[in-house]
Amino acid sequence: MAFNYELFHEALSDPAGPKLLVRAEHDRVLADGQGHLWDHVKGQPLAGRQEVQVPRRGNRPARVAQLEIRFAAVKLKPPKSKKALGELFVWAVLAEEVNAAPEVEEPLQWLLLTTLVVETFEQAVEKLDWYVGRWGIEVYHRTLKSGCKIEERQLGSADRIEACLAIDLVVAWRIFHLTKLGREVPEVPCTVFFEEAEWKALVAYKTGNPMPPATPPTLRAATRMLASLGGFLGRKGDGEPGTKSLWLGLQRLDDLTAMWKITMAPRAP
Repeated sequence: MAFNYELFHEALSDPAGPKLLVRAEHDRVLADGQGHLWDHVKGQPLAGRQEVQVPRRGNRPARVAQLEIRFAAVKLKPPKSKKALGELFVWAVLAEEVNAAPEVEEPLQWLLLTTLVVETFEQAVEKLDWYVGRWGIEVYHRTLKSGCKIEERQLGSADRIEACLAIDLVVAWRIFHLTKLGREVPEVPCTVFFEEAEWKALVAYKTGNPMPPATPPTLRAATRMLASLGGFLGRKGDGEPGTKSLWLGLQRLDDLTAMWKITMAPRAP
């Protein structure tokens, strides 16, 4: 979320209350004649460098970004309309990408503001890791929205919505977990995610051969087979499967697995 002066003031007024970490979108005037926020933090000594994994976005491939980290304790001057709130004492962490490849149009530059103490490089990296975690949260919420179609549920009571949401949350987590594994460790055996009956039923359906292979396929191969059940075409420019096709594929796989168990039961030892 964007920086909210009133929210930070409220959080700082209660030492035992919730802590905040947000990204600053606009430059701000510092108190005591210290100038402006961005220039002040940029002028701090380099604390260290940290690498972060930047996920794929649209046509932009995933990459590893090298960030220079600086931090400082700052005192923010209140906006003219909020002078009664007084000044805010917070910590700022600046992360700027260096040595970016020529094709990177917008190198990363984040200025994070937090109510938590940042006095060491390790503490600054911790706050940076928390902010980077938002990418996974965004994908998870998008899976709930576009994959599980949670906004389209037409249920008549809060109890029914709560029960449905509990199931959708588990399904969304499973899809998110599969997507993450498929992109980070694609060559591992698919058994890290799929149960034995699931991958055997999936391979049998896709190959037309009810007898499973001696070894399970890789996770990437199984993931693409699963996504094809949900409409993924796997063309050269299609990239890796998205959450929607995987969600639809998992629904179909449940039925395929049940049928495979029935038909293969007589052949089981």
